[in-house]
Amino acid sequence: MKQLHIIFCLLATLLLVSACEKKQTTDAVRLSGEIKGLGNDTILVCGMDRLFGHLDTLTVQNDKFSDTLSVDTLIGVYLIFSDGTECPLYADRHERITISGSADNLSALRVTGSPVNDELTAFREELAALDNPSATAMQKKAAAFIRSHPASAASIYVLEKYFLQQPDPDYKLIEELSDPLTGEVKDRPDMTTLLDFLEESKKLTEGRNLPFFQVTDTEGKKISRNAFKNQYLLIHFWASWDAASRQSNKEDLRPLYESLKKEQKLALLGISLDMDRQAWQDAIRHDGLDWTQACDLKGWETDAVKRLNLTGLPSNILVNSKGRIMGINLTPDEVKEKIEEE
Repeated sequence: MKQLHIIFCLLATLLLVSACEKKQTTDAVRLSGEIKGLGNDTILVCGMDRLFGHLDTLTVQNDKFSDTLSVDTLIGVYLIFSDGTECPLYADRHERITISGSADNLSALRVTGSPVNDELTAFREELAALDNPSATAMQKKAAAFIRSHPASAASIYVLEKYFLQQPDPDYKLIEELSDPLTGEVKDRPDMTTLLDFLEESKKLTEGRNLPFFQVTDTEGKKISRNAFKNQYLLIHFWASWDAASRQSNKEDLRPLYESLKKEQKLALLGISLDMDRQAWQDAIRHDGLDWTQACDLKGWETDAVKRLNLTGLPSNILVNSKGRIMGINLTPDEVKEKIEEE
């Protein structure tokens, strides 16, 4: 009888595990796709917010890939390709999401399989149909999308991409576009972060003091602005997986650093949004980044990112020796001019 009881318990446990695994499989979202010309590659999957706050990967073989993501609710993620191109998509439980297109035009991939993705794909195709559109023309289309989709999570992505992640954001317009969005959309973590940013952005302007933050350098030590006494400090945000960041490091930051390091007037602090230590360190070596580098391996959840209201890459903030903000997202020439003027 004791043996029968043990066998019964084992069978019950196996059935329970099987049921749990089946539930997880059923709840998971299925991602599959075919991108002509991509060959064999790896696609990074990065969450837009803390609802999917980690990195995953999709393995591509002969242009095709297929995998599942374990989710509890609607999430937004970026598919990040090896050239740095990002493709946004949304996924919820039970859904089957399909991605198709060509490696020659990764910015125009079709993502289908849910209302949110269908809406976002239609919008992106509408933009792609425009003949060399200006930023103003794209914003006009983006504003029309947001106003006609107040209950769609895709409106958050469009709002950030085409209004917030701009060299000189129109915060008043962003607030006007945000106001009609439904409560469900406004309660999403990425939207609450955006709304908090709008409030904090009023504080992070030229002439104000830089908020305190700490980051971890390559030796594992915590550093802050105070580590760069009696110097101007240019804080530069980047990531090894972001092509524009890597280009900015090479073409803007490295020449700027070489031209000013002898005078020791300007210090540089690179803050990476990487979540893979090896990828971060390899990029530092490969790109010859000789100035101070730091990374907390938390991506967009990095403390400095939150405190300084970072919305896009690459991005920079110039402060003087007293911690007063002298400019945001400056070109190398503008950095030099600011230093010479003071």
